[in-house]
Amino acid sequence: MTRQHKLLTLNLFLLTFVLGTSEFVMVGLLTEVASDMKIAISIAGSLVSAFALSFAIGTPIFTALFSRFSKRPLILALIGVFIIGNMITAISGSYGLLLFSRVITAVVTGVLIALAMAVASEALPPEKRGPVISIIFTGFTVASVLGVPLGTFIGQWGGWHMSYWFTTLLGIVSLIASFATIPTGLKGARSSLQNQLRLFTYPRIVLAFFIPAFSIAATYSVYTYLAPMLEDVLFVPARYISLVFLLYGIVSIFSTLIGGKLAVGGGMGKIRYIFLAQAVILASLYVSSGSLAGGLVSISLIALAVYLMNSTMQLYFMNWADRHVPEAKDLASSLTSVSINVGIAMGSALGGFVTKNMELIDLSWSGGMMAVLAAVLAWITYRLDRGTRSVSSEKNGLRTNTKEVRDQVL
Repeated sequence: MTRQHKLLTLNLFLLTFVLGTSEFVMVGLLTEVASDMKIAISIAGSLVSAFALSFAIGTPIFTALFSRFSKRPLILALIGVFIIGNMITAISGSYGLLLFSRVITAVVTGVLIALAMAVASEALPPEKRGPVISIIFTGFTVASVLGVPLGTFIGQWGGWHMSYWFTTLLGIVSLIASFATIPTGLKGARSSLQNQLRLFTYPRIVLAFFIPAFSIAATYSVYTYLAPMLEDVLFVPARYISLVFLLYGIVSIFSTLIGGKLAVGGGMGKIRYIFLAQAVILASLYVSSGSLAGGLVSISLIALAVYLMNSTMQLYFMNWADRHVPEAKDLASSLTSVSINVGIAMGSALGGFVTKNMELIDLSWSGGMMAVLAAVLAWITYRLDRGTRSVSSEKNGLRTNTKEVRDQVL
């Protein structure tokens, strides 16, 4: 890659790091927000669900609507809205205003992620698309490693409002970097919303969409309430909670890197087994939480499994759109992140139900059940794809044989 390509890749990584920090840091601040707002921890957890649902609903709609605009000015404008959204979060004095700011930020975040994937696909050499997509996803992972623990520490030190002044500053840095590196000339696609939404008329896309959703729901049923679980089940002192989030983030980096390798050479056939392993790992927390060391091992393994399917699913959606609905490529680029946020909403909602009606530790086995559902969907998708390839091969063979017979006759 040229120097400009490398700088662009670095900026897209920075952008997803900033977006991920703003989204995920709330998980580490639920206790502080609940205390400050004088609301139940389950109500504070609904901020995570609201963000994820807004992301999931708003991203495909606004990505399709905005696809007609040139990408450089659109990205710069949306980063500006992202900065304003984080400023409103930072000054929020009521639950209503805080919820409003998170909804606005969620929609902007989703569109920016889709645009980052689209820019990488259009501005970089085709042979670099896979590695660069992996790097972009790694921005979210590094947000878990550095951004979330640092934001949690800032929130515990100076109040949760201060954490979002921190993300506002990160947004300003990303705006400057994007202004310097996003190339001009990346035109929008002149296609109607109706034409792009044809992508969802394919049952295979709808089925595959829920694979990441169930897998992430499995993890986030635990991760959303990890801070109170650490305090009340594993009895980790509050001052060390940010270190556990740091451990989680470090391990999840390897999840992203391993996931990139799994995507090479038929990732869909492999991830069904990954989801079954994920189910066992989540359920193991029910037993291992009896000791601090055992609980931390299970949490680390949960982090190792969380992103293994990302690259496989991203390439699956983009390749499908290339073959069947080329005008919906930008929309297809958003589907993995949208599905992930549907999963975050499902997981945090499940977690809220469990924490209200059962014990915190029951999050472990309930999350494991969601991972089993992801494995079933991955198996069905894999079998359908194999059947399609077999039919295509038979048709190609029949056409070849017919041509050979005709040539012999002639």
